[in-house]
Amino acid sequence: MTDQTPALTTGDLVRVQGLVKTFPVRSAWGRRRGVVRAVDGIDLTIRRGETLALVGESGSGKSTLGRCILQMDEPTSGTVTYDGVELTSLPHARRAPFHRSMQVIFQDPFSSLNPHRTALQNVMEPLAVLTPDADTRAQAVEALAAVGIDGDAIHRRPRAFSGGQRQRIVIARAIAVRPDFVVCDEPLSALDMSIQAQVTHLLLRLQRELQLTYLFISHDLSVVREIADRTAVMNRGRIVELGPTAEVFASPQHAYTRHLLDAALSTDPGTARRRLERISARPDPVGLEPDGTTLAEVSPGHFVLR
Repeated sequence: MTDQTPALTTGDLVRVQGLVKTFPVRSAWGRRRGVVRAVDGIDLTIRRGETLALVGESGSGKSTLGRCILQMDEPTSGTVTYDGVELTSLPHARRAPFHRSMQVIFQDPFSSLNPHRTALQNVMEPLAVLTPDADTRAQAVEALAAVGIDGDAIHRRPRAFSGGQRQRIVIARAIAVRPDFVVCDEPLSALDMSIQAQVTHLLLRLQRELQLTYLFISHDLSVVREIADRTAVMNRGRIVELGPTAEVFASPQHAYTRHLLDAALSTDPGTARRRLERISARPDPVGLEPDGTTLAEVSPGHFVLR
């Protein structure tokens, strides 16, 4: 580790500094017409053992930020430091040890699994790559049992399971390699309401038992309110508000946060949909666009873009 590696605050596992990710915009003829800043200068820390929720409307940059942290997408600029090591400055070959420690749970469990392999084989696959010296079968069986898939069920293929069971297999595959940090990218949105509660409780139990750190990306603010220690609100690639979840929900300071909470937590689905459509409309409603430059601390640990 070099002297240039940023030092983390005690208890911080992940630090993101000045992170930018752009994508080219091309015409119908393939000519480059500019860029879209999907992530626009993000500064963020994730504390060891916490659940940090990342919320915002579709297209706000949440998943792109998560993928950049995991190094699945190469940031355009800025740094990602994990457990004291600046990943963005490492050659790709030297990032391999961190692939085991950093895992992801995607939104669609069916597309996350190989349909031609059994549940056991799906979980063994990353183990064989990331922990070749381990007893991969025993670890896979143990991980599946931890999420409630055992007995003859481990030899079934994904199509034989319900959506909730398939997501349990995806979770088993993530925890089988014994990571420290898991990005949960909309892990509940493809599930029925009753199954969402079961999977949420499973994630919380595993966090306690395995001492995991979560980045929980979601548009479901009712779930976020229940499980997240802190919440970061994203709008157009920037964090506009960040703070303890209870405080952000009880006393939102940014206009975008207030409108997002008002829309997403409405008891009437039709009203919620119309309000979210109004927020997403272009041009931006006055006061909702992320026009500030600095996250200012308005109360201990509670920041808003000013």
